[in-house]
Amino acid sequence: MPGIVGIIGTGSFVEKTFAIRRMLERMMHEPFYTSGTYFNEQLGLCVGWVCHSGAFSDCMPVWNETNDVCLIFSGENFADQSEIDQLRAQGHQFDPKTASYIVHLYEELGLKFIEKLNGWFSGVLVDLREKKSILFNDRYGLSRVYQHDAEHGFYFASEAKALLRVLPELRQLNLTSLGEFFSCGCPLQNKTLFSGISLFPAGSAWTFFPLQSTRKEKYFKREVWENQEPLSSIEYYEKLKETWVRILPRYFRGNEQVAVSLTGGKDSRMIMAWTQSSPGSLPCYTFGGMFRDCEDVKLARLVAKICRQPHQVIPVGKDFLSQFSTLAEKTVYFTDGAMDVSGASDLFVNRIVRQIAPVRMTGNYGQEILRGAIAFKPISLHRGLFEQEFDGLVQTAVQTYSSEYTGNRLSFVAFKQVPWHHYSRLSLEQSQLTLRSPYLDNDLVSLAFQTPAELAMSIEPQMRLIIDGNPAVGKI
Repeated sequence: MPGIVGIIGTGSFVEKTFAIRRMLERMMHEPFYTSGTYFNEQLGLCVGWVCHSGAFSDCMPVWNETNDVCLIFSGENFADQSEIDQLRAQGHQFDPKTASYIVHLYEELGLKFIEKLNGWFSGVLVDLREKKSILFNDRYGLSRVYQHDAEHGFYFASEAKALLRVLPELRQLNLTSLGEFFSCGCPLQNKTLFSGISLFPAGSAWTFFPLQSTRKEKYFKREVWENQEPLSSIEYYEKLKETWVRILPRYFRGNEQVAVSLTGGKDSRMIMAWTQSSPGSLPCYTFGGMFRDCEDVKLARLVAKICRQPHQVIPVGKDFLSQFSTLAEKTVYFTDGAMDVSGASDLFVNRIVRQIAPVRMTGNYGQEILRGAIAFKPISLHRGLFEQEFDGLVQTAVQTYSSEYTGNRLSFVAFKQVPWHHYSRLSLEQSQLTLRSPYLDNDLVSLAFQTPAELAMSIEPQMRLIIDGNPAVGKI
């Protein structure tokens, strides 16, 4: 999966550079991946990166014009065109379709540049003028960074296996996390399946100086969104429509072809109702079975036809079954155990989908953000299934979940459910292509926190928005 690796600290610089290369080897899963490294002995910094060839971040490392600020960035940023044009007007030179402009945001805004970023990302910024490096990630923590603080340095990587490659003492399961995995389907509270490895906190920016304590800061706090006043029903719909029309074009920009993963649901239908793509220019596809057309296929085919876009079905059939053993093993390995073998079909179809377009637009997270849908909870397992000690950990997971499922429902969805539960499938899909969803756009999520109580779990605003965008699609 695309991402970053790094070591910051003291110790043998030669050994650290060698370790970085071994970490990168564990993340190079496909022939269309590219990678690179940046080393700075003065800062005690060794960083590497992996990305899909041709992707938004396939331009690393990025330097400013004076070569004293460097950025290593993984992920995407969905900015308004006006923000990019403003940087140009200030004299900066860059490719607006790649991540190369982001380093200039830092020049203009300092550390506050991270607050302007909109997407799923992680990165390292190196400021040679102030002799510091900054590790940061997105406000949801969806671009996962595994971390381990060792005596001789701070280790981080987008995949746990990269840390396990060079820190063999960490190759043991965290039994508490394993109990949560059996009960809830994922570890909770930023834990991982591995002892001694935790997740970098969401919305964080940690600044490292040579031979000094690390400055750990949160650039985003969810209370900023939670404390907004709810809108009236009329105000909410008007702002929802204005926001959706404004943000959606952001997700169709870039150098690479975009295709839409269509289902029979409202979330992908809302995207199609408002897309500005010319007829025949936006490939659409739906995953189907081997015996007959399911409702997803029937409805998606109809939506694509109304919108005058090409559509095809990606079948999961005999070809998949013949490859299941290999796909199942790779599924678990690619995701560091976050996804079980049931995800093998996702790996199968997304490998095919990459041949259609390297960027997959999806309606994922729509019902979660706009309707507060809860997608995971503890399941009941037979008390005699496990030995007593481990059974106790499984039961404790139920209590941990209950303690986390308190307070604002949408905050639980956006800042816990999405990065803890949804990450497993996302990481598998992103091993093959770039996934985009406008439903986690900062502007839309912020607005969702202002939903009036009477519409908190209602489908009505989405249905109305679909009709306003394309009445024919709205009639389905």
